[in-house]
Amino acid sequence: MKNNPEALIEALLFTAVEPLKPKEIKKVTELSLSEIEAAIDNLAAEYDNPSRGVELLEINQGYQLRTKPAYQSYINQLHQPEVNKQLTQASLETLTIIAYKQPVTRAEIEDIRGVNVSKALKTLQQRGLIAELGRKDTIGNPIIYGTSDKFLEYFGLSDLNELPEPEDFSNLDEEDILEDEELQ
Repeated sequence: MKNNPEALIEALLFTAVEPLKPKEIKKVTELSLSEIEAAIDNLAAEYDNPSRGVELLEINQGYQLRTKPAYQSYINQLHQPEVNKQLTQASLETLTIIAYKQPVTRAEIEDIRGVNVSKALKTLQQRGLIAELGRKDTIGNPIIYGTSDKFLEYFGLSDLNELPEPEDFSNLDEEDILEDEELQ
């Protein structure tokens, strides 16, 4: 398949559940990293076309084929997703703290939120948006949490540097937030 690396990589990306990194593609093909990167660039240019329903996203130095957001409502109708797919306010607040403060312990999150976050942590772990990164070297060795690759994928980020600066949130007022909620 060395004569058509784009087709080979497209097939691998199409079947991959998680974003594929060039090194993973190299392991299963005869392609060099430079050939893989060139093929990915070519594919990205092809999928950038507005007449395509799929796009090639870079997520944490890996690549994944995904449907374009403009078609999400049709896809939802086809697959009839579960009713309660949205995150609760408590889960979103907890996820925000983890995203900006990671690595962080449950106690540190609770100190910021002022409430118990056990249920929110469980929900976020079940959805794969956060992961246990290890244990903190302190009394009790509490679990340390951080965001996962699925978090990046869920929010369409290639890495955590794309998160908005916290100062950007201070410019929002209640009317802006209510308008955004009405549009959804």
